[in-house]
Amino acid sequence: MLLLEKLNRRFPEQFSRIQNSNMSTNQSPVFCEIDLDAEGKHHGYLRLPHSVHRSAYGWIPIPITSIKNGEGPVVLLMAGNHGDEYEGQIALCSLSKEIAQQDINGQIILLPMANFPAAKAGMRTSPLDDGNLNRSFPGNPMGTPTQIIAHFIESELVKRADYLLDIHSGGSSLLYIPSALLTIDSDPSQHQANLALVRSIGFPQALLFEQSGMEYYSSSAAHRNDCVAITLEVAGGGSIDQAALKLLHRGLSRYLTHIGINIALSEDEGLDKDPTHTEESTIKSAITTGTFTHTPNAIENQDIEGNGETEFLSISTEASYCYAYGSGLFEPLVDLGDQVVEGQPAGFIHDPETPWKEPDQLYFRGEGKVVARRVPARVERGDCLFEIAGKAAS
Repeated sequence: MLLLEKLNRRFPEQFSRIQNSNMSTNQSPVFCEIDLDAEGKHHGYLRLPHSVHRSAYGWIPIPITSIKNGEGPVVLLMAGNHGDEYEGQIALCSLSKEIAQQDINGQIILLPMANFPAAKAGMRTSPLDDGNLNRSFPGNPMGTPTQIIAHFIESELVKRADYLLDIHSGGSSLLYIPSALLTIDSDPSQHQANLALVRSIGFPQALLFEQSGMEYYSSSAAHRNDCVAITLEVAGGGSIDQAALKLLHRGLSRYLTHIGINIALSEDEGLDKDPTHTEESTIKSAITTGTFTHTPNAIENQDIEGNGETEFLSISTEASYCYAYGSGLFEPLVDLGDQVVEGQPAGFIHDPETPWKEPDQLYFRGEGKVVARRVPARVERGDCLFEIAGKAAS
């Protein structure tokens, strides 16, 4: 790998031509232990060759499960795209144990630790190459470990899927109101179908994005392969909240039912039939009272039974984000779910090293609802502090 990097620095144009030609002729070096075309339920690993001092002929084990039962839709459920986002990893571990072949119609492919090195380390990016998987598609079969993983996911997994659900959260640095993220499709009829799919999940809100020239996301990989992609943001803060996890489990069940792949998986064993069920009470109480762990007053008046409307919001400008312009300790003045306006104070950055100095005050540059906020108090210039979203156009 070091030799390739040296060649790239010394002969960039020639090396680029070689890489481009290799990408069109070389297949992925990743070996899948299971047959993705086989009927039944199968567990195994994607073997990513990784030769290091400790293990000359070793490989990185990326866990994968395939559950296939006849003809039907194919869905790729992915988590661990960022390694410090844990809710999806736990949810997919549960599904890999809960779902039997006879429960479904079609195929479910589960990838709970997509960027395994990052997930193993509990980091957003890979400790092997500092690679951010969700900024690496379509990848490169001759590139870094993260680029090779991205290439395999797009060329082998997304390519065979009709649907992609990529489960994220705010990770270690951010906390989200549970949200579904969707890129607006240029085809109006397809866009309406996608909105119906988002509503089926039953999350409190959905964030709509215009298509952009940045084509390195998992959703970009799906778009290139005519695969319908939705991204979920489920809480975060580097922790696990039971209410948010149960909300995710229910959303997955409804999602699978909506796309026609699920014919037997229950929604937490009849929660809709018995509103006094302990698990449903836990979720609904957390949402209506705002008692998600680390999220006081974050989520209000959402109907976990699915009778309420998902709130559709839009993020389209740089003014949707509030950033730190100094280093120190951040004191927020608003919380998740609050409505803010342009020019409203967002918070202070204090410098304990010079306690006699007045803190820097930050202001919002746009208006809308606070959908995500920073968790760690220690900040540096450039850190994202808040994300806000306005009402989506009808």
